[in-house]
Amino acid sequence: MTTAAPSVSSSLSQPPSDTPTAQAVSTQETAKSTLPTSVKVCEMSQNVLATPKVAETPSPSVYLSNRGNSIRQHQGILQEGYVQYGMDKYHDTDNPDGIINMGTSENKLCYDLLHKRMTKPDMLHIDPSLLQYSDWRGHTFLREEVAKFLTHYCCSPNPLKSDNVSLYAFVQKESFILTRRYMYAYWMSCGVFLVVDAILIPTPFYGVITEDLHLYSDVKLFHIPLDCEVGIQSLIYLSLYIFLQTGHLFQGLIIRAVILMNPHNPLAEIYTPEEMIAFLEFAKRNELHAIVDEVYMLTVFDESVTFHSVLSVDSLPDPQRTHIMWGMSKDFAMAGIRIGTLYTENRDLVEALAQLGSFHGISGTTQHQVAQLLQDREWISKEFLPENRCRLKAAHSYLTGELHDMGVPYLDRPAALYVWADLRKYLKESSFEEELSMWRCFLRHKVVLSCGQAFSCSTPGWFRIIFADQQHHLQLGKSECYVRTLHTFELFSPTHLFSCSLS
Repeated sequence: MTTAAPSVSSSLSQPPSDTPTAQAVSTQETAKSTLPTSVKVCEMSQNVLATPKVAETPSPSVYLSNRGNSIRQHQGILQEGYVQYGMDKYHDTDNPDGIINMGTSENKLCYDLLHKRMTKPDMLHIDPSLLQYSDWRGHTFLREEVAKFLTHYCCSPNPLKSDNVSLYAFVQKESFILTRRYMYAYWMSCGVFLVVDAILIPTPFYGVITEDLHLYSDVKLFHIPLDCEVGIQSLIYLSLYIFLQTGHLFQGLIIRAVILMNPHNPLAEIYTPEEMIAFLEFAKRNELHAIVDEVYMLTVFDESVTFHSVLSVDSLPDPQRTHIMWGMSKDFAMAGIRIGTLYTENRDLVEALAQLGSFHGISGTTQHQVAQLLQDREWISKEFLPENRCRLKAAHSYLTGELHDMGVPYLDRPAALYVWADLRKYLKESSFEEELSMWRCFLRHKVVLSCGQAFSCSTPGWFRIIFADQQHHLQLGKSECYVRTLHTFELFSPTHLFSCSLS
């Protein structure tokens, strides 16, 4: 039985009344209609589609092509913050004045558990086959273990097939090699989408998807800004309206797919089976590829809430256009083990992906270690997952307790590694420029956060805050940044100035 997630904290159970509503846009200027106020459509402008820039763009290099310069000059907020963090990382003893990273979604709570398991003798096996080329989709033994793992933990009604599993690796971002993060872009190279195609995606969403697509292709994202009005039914209603008005076309683009993350990033929302079925049926009716990212599926830390994978559905509405993504980075707190998994029954897509697999193969020794880990069901179910969930729950409770004491509203969701916090009351004006100013102020005070515009949020003032870290790091993040930064902004906020004028 699925239990609804807890209500939104600090009176956020209903959408903020001052959230602006954009007007629907149609390719035919004469087509006009009125949407419900709970549903908002974004304008497909370059300002909306572009990744926010924060650093000075380097001048073009004479040694690079136009494409090379475009890639070199591309940098968004998430990357800028991470680059600065990389040059001045906080360390308890070596660099106590460094930057604390509460912006990158990493789980830093379980190193002791992983170290103990990853240093056992079975992890140190070396075989000649592991040092040679293999099936570019992954060694058969690993694909079989992934299929068994997903069958069990996704509660699939039937055993999943290893032939439907594709595994790819990441080496360096600069080399554009695949991980789960780059799976979106990898599709662009496999003939699923053309340069005139677009993908529907509700906002806010995992911000790097925009950059992945830009670096790999010219495929566009068609934003559907639901903000904190989380609900698949609203998405379907809005998307169907767009399709009826435009016939799948928008500014010459053809909508081919729709992306959904469950649990969601950055909202941490967990969708019900009914919502997911409605989502898949909507995609089928409109002949869209349904791309479902379930990379946080095992991070639900409330026993009363159950996550339901798409792979648990008895009969998918359109199995040939339904594709599920998963990886090791979030559920196993192993962001450094760069393995991305795609499960699809579409053999044509599997074969297309395999053609590019030689550029994205996983090292044999890493495949062996991951296979050993995934087949150790007793360690996963009895040691790692219970302890990981317990630590996530404690860290989440600590951070949300601090936010509550500070009077900061937030979305209260028992999943993932982050909290979506509402800092709008601290802005001097409701603008993304002011939000970016706040983000820079956090960074000056040695804390990296992720601001809403990095996730294409249509309302300024929302921030994603990572809580999956040691408590003393969270305490430093609050004392050295939140208090000073938010207090500075509060002094100049309209609410504070108005109250001062009355006194």
